[in-house]
Amino acid sequence: MLIVEKFGGSSLADIERLRRAAEICRQARCREHDVVVVVSAMGDTTDCLEDMAREISPRPSRRELDALMSTGEQQSAALMAIMLESLGIKARSLTGWQAGILTEDKHGGGDIRLVAPGKIQAALSRGIVPVVTGYQGFSSQGEITTLGRGGSDTSAVALAAALEADSCRIYTDVDGIYTADPRLIGSAVKLEKIDFRDMLSLSRSGSQVLHPKSVELALANGIDIELLPAFQDGEGSRVCRMKDSERPAYAGVTRCAAESELSLAGKGADASALSSMVILLSRAGIPVTGGRLSDCCAAVKVAPAQLEQAMALVHDEMLLPQYSPGK
Repeated sequence: MLIVEKFGGSSLADIERLRRAAEICRQARCREHDVVVVVSAMGDTTDCLEDMAREISPRPSRRELDALMSTGEQQSAALMAIMLESLGIKARSLTGWQAGILTEDKHGGGDIRLVAPGKIQAALSRGIVPVVTGYQGFSSQGEITTLGRGGSDTSAVALAAALEADSCRIYTDVDGIYTADPRLIGSAVKLEKIDFRDMLSLSRSGSQVLHPKSVELALANGIDIELLPAFQDGEGSRVCRMKDSERPAYAGVTRCAAESELSLAGKGADASALSSMVILLSRAGIPVTGGRLSDCCAAVKVAPAQLEQAMALVHDEMLLPQYSPGK
């Protein structure tokens, strides 16, 4: 069994967290699984690197920003490989270009065009755990490129597809996917699974659980994603293809603070749902200043000061009843 395991920056923020992540990999190896690890930069490394660059110049070149910001993942990959070796697991760090991740000729947010995982497969054949830098690749011109913030999710799914992996596991600082951000909505419900299409709508509308490109890639390649907690035991949540009969009408609500927009995602998020949102909010004294519909998504604009209140109301009145006893 081949597993791709991706660890986000918060999961690698210090040596102890790095050790816990390495232990997760070691346990998978002990079950005789082949493992490919994908890592993000540790903690706030990427932000710190970008801030340093902009202290020097308000408009640094995109090429040099990519060259600079890609070093965060290289640190993580090398440290993870060293940690795995300390646990008795053979490991080798690989940069994006060494891992064969070819992107479009664009700096600062390019798409992956091709994955040629020859070095990864060679390492696996020798019993070595490849530790791949997420978030980066190389262009046809041989330049270092980055995939945009959150791009390590995309790296993991792309590698899982190219390697025909049995599982793509993304470890993060949350314990699963919820019907809303549980830090904002106390009544949010953890989902055992969610359909690709619903997750994509949430990701595009402001949810930061998974990068939209990673969900698009998983949907296109039929790669299930397991979102798992990095700091505790738990089954997490699965992003997969669900039969329409299994999908709830509404899978979740999220917000985009920059647009002051609230989005309701799910197969039932249609014109009727949009109208219901407008009526519900208006009756609660929350004026709606705009609305839109897209695939599996109904969204409304409200005043920034009322955004969280509006999200809680839509969640509790329209979505939460699906999860009441007997439903």
